[in-house]
Amino acid sequence: MVPDGAMGMGKLGHARNLLMASVSSGLLSVPVFATDARAAQDEETNVQNLPAVEVVAPQPTARRAPSRPVARTAANSGKPRSSGRIYVYPTAPGTGRGLEVDKVPSAINAVDANQIKRTGSLNVTDALRDNIAGVSISEVTGNPFQPNVEFRGFIASPVTGTPQGLAVYQNGVRINEAFSDAVNWDLIPTAAIRSVTLVTNNPAFGLNALGGAINLQMKDGFTYQGAELDVMGGSFGRMQGSAQWGKQVDQNWGIYAALEGLHDDGFRNFSQSDVRRFYSDVGYKAGDSEFHVNMGAAKNDFGANATVPAELLNNYWGATYTTPQTSSNRVGYLNLTAKADATPTWTLEGTAHVRRYEQKIVDGNPTNVGECTADATLLCFGDGATPANGMNGVQLDNPFAPGTILGEIDRSSIRSTSFGVSGQATNSDQLFGHDNRFVMGTSYDASTTRYDAMAEIGSIGENYIVSGSGVFLGPTGTIATGLAGPVSLRTVNQYNGFYATDTFNVTDAFALTGGGRFNVARISLEDQLGTALNGDSTYTRFNPVIGGTYKITSELTAYAGYSEANRVPTPLELGCADPNNPCLIAAFLVSDPPLKQVVSKTVEAGLRGTRELTIGTLGWKIGGFRATNYDDILAVPVPDRTGFGYFTNVGRTRRQGLEAEVNVKSAALQFQASYTFIDARFLDPLTLGSNSPFADADGHIQVLPGNQIPAIPRHRIKIGVDYAVTDEWKVGGNALFVSSQYLVGDESNQSAKLPSYTVFNLHTSYQVTRNVQLYGKVDNVFDNRYATYGQFFDTGALPNFTNGGNPFTDPRSLSPARPRAFYAGARVTF
Repeated sequence: MVPDGAMGMGKLGHARNLLMASVSSGLLSVPVFATDARAAQDEETNVQNLPAVEVVAPQPTARRAPSRPVARTAANSGKPRSSGRIYVYPTAPGTGRGLEVDKVPSAINAVDANQIKRTGSLNVTDALRDNIAGVSISEVTGNPFQPNVEFRGFIASPVTGTPQGLAVYQNGVRINEAFSDAVNWDLIPTAAIRSVTLVTNNPAFGLNALGGAINLQMKDGFTYQGAELDVMGGSFGRMQGSAQWGKQVDQNWGIYAALEGLHDDGFRNFSQSDVRRFYSDVGYKAGDSEFHVNMGAAKNDFGANATVPAELLNNYWGATYTTPQTSSNRVGYLNLTAKADATPTWTLEGTAHVRRYEQKIVDGNPTNVGECTADATLLCFGDGATPANGMNGVQLDNPFAPGTILGEIDRSSIRSTSFGVSGQATNSDQLFGHDNRFVMGTSYDASTTRYDAMAEIGSIGENYIVSGSGVFLGPTGTIATGLAGPVSLRTVNQYNGFYATDTFNVTDAFALTGGGRFNVARISLEDQLGTALNGDSTYTRFNPVIGGTYKITSELTAYAGYSEANRVPTPLELGCADPNNPCLIAAFLVSDPPLKQVVSKTVEAGLRGTRELTIGTLGWKIGGFRATNYDDILAVPVPDRTGFGYFTNVGRTRRQGLEAEVNVKSAALQFQASYTFIDARFLDPLTLGSNSPFADADGHIQVLPGNQIPAIPRHRIKIGVDYAVTDEWKVGGNALFVSSQYLVGDESNQSAKLPSYTVFNLHTSYQVTRNVQLYGKVDNVFDNRYATYGQFFDTGALPNFTNGGNPFTDPRSLSPARPRAFYAGARVTF
C-alpha cells in the first residue's frame, strides 16, 4: 500500500494537476485529474468503478513496518492530496475498506455513480445490465421497475415465490425481505448510490449468496459535496426528478440527502408506476473514528405485474390479462454504523439497523369456483359438487347471472419488522514477516412478519377485468378441487452468522486467502387461524472458502478459488411445500413437509490485466466458473390450476460458464465489450407439473439429467461506447444481445425457445455551462418487439375474447419489453 507500488498495486505518480493510478489487477486504470473545486459531481474512479482510496503511508524501508497506513476517501476536500491511490474490493459485508484488488481470488465486477447516472434511469438494475458482463434483466412482472436480476444463472427478484440465489446488501445491511428473500429494487435510492460491487466466491456474505452478493455503498457528506437537480421526461408519460445535496462541515461533520420521484404511465394497459424515495446520512469523523446515521423511506405503487398470453400480444403489444394487478411497496429504515482504529493494526466496526417493510398485492385471476351442477343458485368448486363456503363456513349463494364467467381477486399483504446488529474486526499485522490481512465478524438478524391473504369472487368481462362482488371465500375446498380461503400467518426469522477470512502474502506477487462462515437459521411459523401452518425449522451450515492470486507480470494477474454457500427455505416456501396440497403461490398457504436447505459449491478461475496503448488504457479479463447446487428448490406449478403450485427440492443443478470483457479508456473515448456464456442444467431426473403442450395426460413432464434450466439465456454480448466530440458534447450508445431461452414450464426442453433479441440504445449530453447539462436518450432505437421472459399458462381457464371467445391455442405467456422510447432531461449542479 506504499505509494511506489511495493504492495503490488502498480506504479503511482503524482503531479500538480494529474494523478495516474495504474492498477495492475486486471482493472482498467484511469487518469484522475485533481482540478480546482467544481460544482457537485461524483468522484472519479477507474473503469471498473471502484471508489479510489487515498493513502498516506511511510516511505518503504528495508523492513516494512506493520503499522497500517491511514486511508481517506478520494472525494475529501480541504485536505492536501496524498501521495498514492489504491483501489480496494469488499470481501465482507462491513462498510470498512476492503482488500487490494490484486489479492482478490475472484472476478471483479463493479459499477459507479457515473455509470448509473449515464443510464438516465432511476433503476440501478439498468446500470448492472449495461456494465456487468454476466448480468441479465427479465421483466417478469411486466414492469421495468421490478425486474428479475439474473447473474450466472442465479436470481434476485421482487417476485414473491422466486427462489433467490443472490444476497443484496445496502451499507452492510442485508435487504432481502424476510418473508420470501425477495429483493425490491424499486426501494433502493438510486441517486444516492456511490458504488455497486458484485462479489462472487465469498461465503462471508451469508445466506442466499449462492451466485454472489450485490453490495451497495451509499454516498455521504464526506464522499459527495455540492448539490444537483436532475429532471427528465419522455415517452409513455415518463416524468422523473431527483435532487441530492452533500456538505462537509469543517473536518468532522458530513451531511448528505437525496430525494427521488417518478411517474410513468407505462406502455401496457393499467401499467402506471409511481416511485417516491428519500435517503439521508449524517456522519461524524474524529481522528481515526467515524460514525454514521443514515435513514431512508420509499412509497411506491405499480400496475401490470404479470405475463400476457402471446395471442393477446399479437393483437396489441400493450395488452394485459386478468386485471387488476397492482402492488404497493412501503419501507422505512434506520442504520447506525461506527468504525474506529483500536490500534495502528486493528480496525473495529459495527452496525445496527431496523427496517419496516409493507407490501400489498391485488391480483385478479381465473377461479376454480362456479355454479353447482345440482343447484345453480349455489357456488361450488370445479367438480360442480364440492361446496364453496363463505367466511362463516356456510355454502355461498350464487349472486351471478347464468353464463357469467367467474374470476377472483386475490389480496395479500406482508408486514415485516426487521432488526439486526453486526460487528467486524480487521487486523493488518505481519505474519511470519509477511503482510497479512485478517478479518472476522459476526451478525445477528431477526424479523417478524405478518402475512394475510383472502379471495373475493367476481365476474370477468371481455376486457379481462375482474369485478368484485363482495363475496369472499372462507376455509373451503379439497385436495382435488383446490384449497382456498383466508390465511393469517405470523413468522419469525432468526439468522446468526460468524465469519473469518485471512489473506496472506506468500510473496509480493503471490497471495493466499482462506476462511469461512458458519450460519445458523431458525424459522418459526405460527398459524393465526388454526394450527395447520405451525412449524419450527432450524438449519446450520459451515461454508469454507480458499483461493489465491498470482501477479505473473506487472500487467497480468491470475486468480482461482473455491467456496461454498447456502440458503435456507423461506417462510413462504415452508408454508407451501406439499405436492398433495398445492397452494396459490404468494396467496394461500397450506401445511407442509420439511424442505432441505440449498448448498452451492463454486469454483472459479481467470486472468485479468492492463496495458497502456496509444489510444488509451486497455483493461481486460477472462474467467470461468462452475457452481453446483445440492437440494435446489424449485417452484412447481400445478397443471390446469392457474397460479397454484408448491415448492420442492429437486436434487442437483449446475451452472457453469465463461465471462470475458475488454475495456479501453482515454480522455475522449470509453469503450467496453463483453461476452458471457452460461450453461445451466438439471443433474438429476424428476417429474414436474406443467402446462406445456408436451405434458402427458396428467399434466406432467419428465426432466432428464442434462436438460437445460429455463429462463437462463446461454449467450450475452454487450457493447458500449462513449465519445467526447468536443469538451462539451458527448455521444454514446450501447448494444445488447441475449440469446434464446427455454420457457418456464419447459424443463424437459421439448418446446420452441423464447427467441433471442438485440437492442440498441443511444444517448448524448451537452454541457451548456459549467453548471448546466442537457441530455437525451433513445431506448430500443429500432423498435424491436421482444420478450425477456416466458412461461406456459392454462389455455382453458378463460376464453380468448379477441378471437370471438374461442379457446386460446398458444400456451405461451410472455413479458413484453418496452417499445422505442425517447427521453430528454437537464441536470443542474451547484
